[in-house]
Amino acid sequence: MARREQQSGHGASLKIQLRVGGGVVGPGKVRLLETVEREGGISAAAKVMGLSYRRAWYLIDTMNAALGQAVVETKVGGEGGGGASMTPFGSELVRRYRDALGAVDRSAKPFLDWLDENVETDAEADDD
Repeated sequence: MARREQQSGHGASLKIQLRVGGGVVGPGKVRLLETVEREGGISAAAKVMGLSYRRAWYLIDTMNAALGQAVVETKVGGEGGGGASMTPFGSELVRRYRDALGAVDRSAKPFLDWLDENVETDAEADDD
C-alpha cells in the first residue's frame, strides 16, 4: 500500500494515501515513473530500484487500470533499441502529485512541530 509519510524532528508523522479508481498511487509508484523517465526504460528503472521487471510492470499496469489511461508508453526495439517513457498524462500526474505533497508538507509542519514539542515520547519518559 502506498503512503505519503511526513516525519517531523522527533516522531510525529502524517500518513496520506491517494486512492483513485480502485487503486492506490503513492510515493513508490511515483518514484517508479520518475525512474522510468530518467533511465529510459522499465527494465533499467526496475534494476535501479531493486525491483524485478515483472513487479515494475505490475505496478505500472495497476496505475494504468486505476487511472483509466496509460502513464507509461513503450517503444518497440529497433536500431536504437526499445524503451519507455511517461505519457503526457503520466508526467502531469507526477507534477501535480509532487505539488500536492509540497502543499501538505508546508501545511502539516506547524502541527507536527507542535506535537513534537508537546507529546512525550517513550525515550523522554524513560529519562524522568
